[in-house]
Amino acid sequence: MAFEHTIIRPTAHRLARRALLSFILTFVIARTVVFLIMAQLVPNCYLFLQGTHVHHLNYGIFLLAIVGAYTLLCRPVGAAANLAALAYGFGLALAFDEFGMWLHLGGSYWQRASVDAVIVVAALLGLIGFVRSIERFEARHFWAFVLLALAVCGFGYVLFVAGDQIGDLMGPKLQDLELKSSP
Repeated sequence: MAFEHTIIRPTAHRLARRALLSFILTFVIARTVVFLIMAQLVPNCYLFLQGTHVHHLNYGIFLLAIVGAYTLLCRPVGAAANLAALAYGFGLALAFDEFGMWLHLGGSYWQRASVDAVIVVAALLGLIGFVRSIERFEARHFWAFVLLALAVCGFGYVLFVAGDQIGDLMGPKLQDLELKSSP
């Protein structure tokens, strides 16, 4: 009996879910490591080139360029496509974690714009990753959808208001911590 070897092409939805998982985990880990370094709870493992701190957004940009070139030129399938999606989410998180620094060219790491950008990117990846379930939307789901939409809007409002209040409360402390940890 001959077995035919077939390569399974992952759907865009499945790849987006992998990228989303990698994106969220990388963002959480990056924020945690930066906080621990600034609080001097772990050694400073930042890369410095001739006294210039190379921020992790640069690693993310280079990784995005490599993954983009790889997927364009090699068109990976199977496990290679899954790994490319994970690497894409990893690079995206490293780059967007410091989005505020892109926007304000050298501002503080703890800018609200960075967290907002991460939330928007995660939401977009989530929509792409889970849009297949929306295709099966039926009329009987209307009220559940309305309630979910209201809950999401309410959560967004609370997140926005709480973010401003937390920023006002913790922002100066985090910026002070950042200044103290600078070489």
